[in-house]
Amino acid sequence: MIELLNKKKTIILISILIVICLVVSSLFTYFEFFTERNSPTKDESIEYELDDRISPLTNQGLILEINRIRHRGLLDEIMKIGISWRNQPSFYVVTKIDDLKYSSYKEFGFTYDAWDTFLQGNRVIRDAKEEQETSEIVITIVEKEKKGLFRLIDVEKENIHITYDYRTGCWVGDDSFKDDDGYGHYVGEFFEVWFDVYQTDFDHDGLTYWTEVNVLHTDPRFDDSKEDPDEDGVPTSWEWKWGYDPFIWDDHMHLDPDIDGLENIEEYKMAEWFADPFSQDIFIEVDGMERDGLLDREHVLYEESQQIIIERFCEHGINLYIDNGWPDGSINGGGEILPHIKTISWDSGIILQFYNNHFADERKGVFRYLLTCHSGVFPMIAFSGNTEYNNYDTMAVGMSIYQWLFTPRIQRLLLASTVLHELGHTLGIAPYTIEGCDNISFISESTTIKQFIEELHKYKSEWGDYKSVMNYLYVIDVNIVDYSDGSHGHNDQNDWEKFYLPFFQIENNIICEPGILPPAKDKIVDENLSVILDGWEYSKNITHQYVENIDGWSPVNPIKCNWSVFIRTEESSFPCDRNLRVYAWPIVPISGWSLIKEGYIDPEGNIQLV
Repeated sequence: MIELLNKKKTIILISILIVICLVVSSLFTYFEFFTERNSPTKDESIEYELDDRISPLTNQGLILEINRIRHRGLLDEIMKIGISWRNQPSFYVVTKIDDLKYSSYKEFGFTYDAWDTFLQGNRVIRDAKEEQETSEIVITIVEKEKKGLFRLIDVEKENIHITYDYRTGCWVGDDSFKDDDGYGHYVGEFFEVWFDVYQTDFDHDGLTYWTEVNVLHTDPRFDDSKEDPDEDGVPTSWEWKWGYDPFIWDDHMHLDPDIDGLENIEEYKMAEWFADPFSQDIFIEVDGMERDGLLDREHVLYEESQQIIIERFCEHGINLYIDNGWPDGSINGGGEILPHIKTISWDSGIILQFYNNHFADERKGVFRYLLTCHSGVFPMIAFSGNTEYNNYDTMAVGMSIYQWLFTPRIQRLLLASTVLHELGHTLGIAPYTIEGCDNISFISESTTIKQFIEELHKYKSEWGDYKSVMNYLYVIDVNIVDYSDGSHGHNDQNDWEKFYLPFFQIENNIICEPGILPPAKDKIVDENLSVILDGWEYSKNITHQYVENIDGWSPVNPIKCNWSVFIRTEESSFPCDRNLRVYAWPIVPISGWSLIKEGYIDPEGNIQLV
């Protein structure tokens, strides 16, 4: 009997153990599947079988989009005396994808007749061979030029050659990732071109089948373009395009690898408008003002003035975008015509009203705000400054004096020059960084005409070689309309090397109270700002190692920048496994620290950066 009871107990115990094993096994299987579905791409403990297929879910094809073409020749034409600048160019695009050549002009007689085709799309699709690995793409810009009085000839001006990889969805060639002018952006001698290349995709998330199954281990049948598995505020598709790991948290709220003041999360939100996290961008929103009766003109930023400003920055590798009425842009976006006010002063409150009611909150800290108005208080027909706190993100330019006194060509040049001057202030150029800027001592020190002439001569001898729109001597010189490059002699400076693009986001180190006169250096207060991170500490040795081994792409010249590398010493508030952060401080008159890279120290003590 006892033996029988023992057998029953044994059977019951075995049964219980079997049930427990089944439950544990089921839970293990579930969690193993869940973990694998959401596993980080760099987890070497998981082995995956390579699926080298390229397009098993959809008919393989390639799409080429030409999103914008800007002719670079207007600046040269409008600097000449005459009316040649009024003649808009005529050009068209020829695309070749492998053996398929397409010309909208040859097929339909279509040409672009404009200096800038902003958001006028051109799209070509090609049926690729199934499992084709690469495609050769050529984008040719052809301009129709006059020969003689009546004849037009076609002249090829730009040829862009790239090779597209169907596995990764990336391309190389005349345009490539982290090149000098940005990815999907080509700056040639005659034209500037923005384009995109992508392939047919079953789930329409912009991630190729090969990338999803072999690199990201996501489902190629499910749209991941809005997914954010690492919860860092930026979705999978954007992170993959720009070289970040979608499964490892990145500090996109603070990362600014190109030091332009647009952190990565802002670059992502501005992607529709060509923002590139590795190429410096400046965004300006412009509003105009109504006419003052029949004899007045509408106060707007002329298209030609816009192109002059854009070209000046293009010449120095900076992309400048002006919202003067973008279609489908922000509510309260650019291009609004505001109620007429004859005279605007900085402290009248009018600028603040326009700033609060016609400049969207989500644009503050991303865009600078420019108002083209009737007039400022004479002689200050233009000014820039702080609208909230002490951040210099707002500009106002009075136009009436130009419209009354000058020809249309001169009007456009003077307007561009004045905007460049005020924009320069939002980039950190001020009388207290170089006294040749805004200096009116030759007026303030004079009581008679003789004294004025003497003071003016004295000022010219001191600052006459600073040939920049930032110098009052040259802001109305239509032969310059540019910042200085530092090549002109005594007391000249290279403005382009002194710019600090994020300046419009930071508190100015001088408060320009009413009645202040330049250079006002006695008003400067330099706070000793430093990087403070809980759980991190500055490493002098790692910083030295980083600086000694900088190679490849860099947002700034390494020798013209201060660097600080921080390593994690304890648990941090940042939810990621990386233990290294790189900060840069450009050596310019007004600057600050920017987080440009994250990474880790490997077991051998080497720096590994993302």
